[in-house]
Amino acid sequence: MKTFKTLLKTEGKLSLRGLDMFIFAICMPIVVVIILGAVFGDKPAFDGAEYTFLEQSFGAVSTIAICAGGVMGLPLVVSDYRSRKILKRFKVTPTDPALILAVQVAIYALYSLASLILVYATGALFFGFQLKGSLLPFLGAYLLVMLSMFSIGVLVGGIAPNTKIAGAAASLLYFPMLIFSGATLPYEVMPSAFQKAADILPLTQGIKLLKAASLGLPMNRVFIPIMVMIVIAVICISISLRFFKWE
Repeated sequence: MKTFKTLLKTEGKLSLRGLDMFIFAICMPIVVVIILGAVFGDKPAFDGAEYTFLEQSFGAVSTIAICAGGVMGLPLVVSDYRSRKILKRFKVTPTDPALILAVQVAIYALYSLASLILVYATGALFFGFQLKGSLLPFLGAYLLVMLSMFSIGVLVGGIAPNTKIAGAAASLLYFPMLIFSGATLPYEVMPSAFQKAADILPLTQGIKLLKAASLGLPMNRVFIPIMVMIVIAVICISISLRFFKWE
């Protein structure tokens, strides 16, 4: 635990020196909420809906930070440390891959939780947003989606042989999910063909889960998204720990 705290403190300071996560995980979700609130206001999500467009979109917007940190930030940091031989130095110490990855996951989890709070506060203060569902189920769903998306980043960062491959893989995963899963462009306004394609993306299933939790819908309606999140997390974490590359 002492080693974990020391690494977390050091890596946290290094992360704060850059502006990438501040822009993409903190500022970007707030901007999206403001745009959605300004454009759609308190309009119903669809004819006869009991909730507004912003209420329906809250779960989706809250995943922007998760996607930025877990799918893009995490693999790039780990692969960069591999390229700079930092991981090789860790190899001759009692530090194991699980600890190194856990520290990075903790850092990006803090960014995601901070973003969630700020997104909620922005929606509540400026547009009267209120969570329709219960808080605990939503937080449980949020943590599950976070674990699943972060596991993808852990997998890419853990086994990518160099920074270029990690960056290419992260980009191929990050941008389609950010744009087409419903995190920024609302899933409901997409053409049906786009929706079918978007359903293939892991984050789309996570957003469906968060929407159900935030709107207070029966959770048995999102059994498949829950199972998808769990399976992805188990597979990606297992592979990354088994085949983690030190150099």
